[in-house]
Amino acid sequence: MPDPGSLPPIDHAAHRDAARSRLATAELALLLVTDPANVRYLTGFAGSNGQVLIARDAADDRLITDDRYVERAATEAPGLEVVVSREPLPVAIDHAAGRHPALGFEADHLTWRQGERLRGLAADADVRVEPTTGTVERPREVKDTAELARLTAACQVTVDALTWLLAEVVAAGRTERELALTLERRFLDLGGDGVAFPSIVAAGPNGAIPHHAPTDRPLAEGELLTVDCGAIVDGYHADCTRTVAVGDVAAELVTIHEVVREAQAAGRAVAVAGATVGQVDAAARDVIATAGFGPRFVHGTGHGVGLAIHEAPAVGQGGRATLAAGTALTVEPGIYLPGVGGVRIEDTIVVTADGPARILTDLSRELRP
Repeated sequence: MPDPGSLPPIDHAAHRDAARSRLATAELALLLVTDPANVRYLTGFAGSNGQVLIARDAADDRLITDDRYVERAATEAPGLEVVVSREPLPVAIDHAAGRHPALGFEADHLTWRQGERLRGLAADADVRVEPTTGTVERPREVKDTAELARLTAACQVTVDALTWLLAEVVAAGRTERELALTLERRFLDLGGDGVAFPSIVAAGPNGAIPHHAPTDRPLAEGELLTVDCGAIVDGYHADCTRTVAVGDVAAELVTIHEVVREAQAAGRAVAVAGATVGQVDAAARDVIATAGFGPRFVHGTGHGVGLAIHEAPAVGQGGRATLAAGTALTVEPGIYLPGVGGVRIEDTIVVTADGPARILTDLSRELRP
């Protein structure tokens, strides 16, 4: 069970400095950060309404929130000046007025209407605004020691709960929904803060649906069961999938399970510092294609994971992003046979400075755990 007091503190000021270092290169005076995961990364603030202004001078950084969160902001983001307002766009424009060069904003995290309003306010104040992408997300790809401690704790809760579920709870007659609820309750009992995403529990033909939502369908002997799940600890998400047999299954299902297991091991082996995400994808995908199931692998091989369950880098075909030590990602190939079933095996791993990646969700990958 994770002890919150044992987790090392996160240096949010260092995170802001990492984003700040990109402002001059992008010719920005300020950056308005509106994505909630980025706000938490930069400040520690996890309220539902918060935005951050990052300036070239750290003394000019601001956290913007409303009256409901003033005390919470003081606790979660100590030392950062708070502007109390429900209107972050005028606040950003006011701070940018008279500065040169532009005010940057996160293009992926403002609605069309918000963008139009920002441009209107900027024109009235003679402020130049520029869309940005990846200014905060790219530094987030590489986790520091404090972040890895939280990610590791979330993965340990997930491993302990999933190991227990597969060994002691899964049985013919149990329903998908029952298993999902039981698993998610176990996350909390083991010290997790919540679920990283709604758990996927897919039995029999439902296993051919990669993102199946659990139903009241009972498990039956002779079919596969896929469980895709994760816990959260202090904002950091775990992600793990295992596919197991309920009783004896047909030879075809044994075959695809072994192919996916080999593909997943091949992808993990290539996930080293200096490799590209495209190379990781190709290593796993080639095993599946060689076995004759290429068209039945219908998604990317993985994704970054941290303050969001899906974050950069995306691990897909032709991806060019280069893995660095400290990058946390998933490797999750699958084969899906409509009307029959499917197999997916997934681990959260961390790239190391030298040698193989560290597996944070290292539990049995066998057909019968």
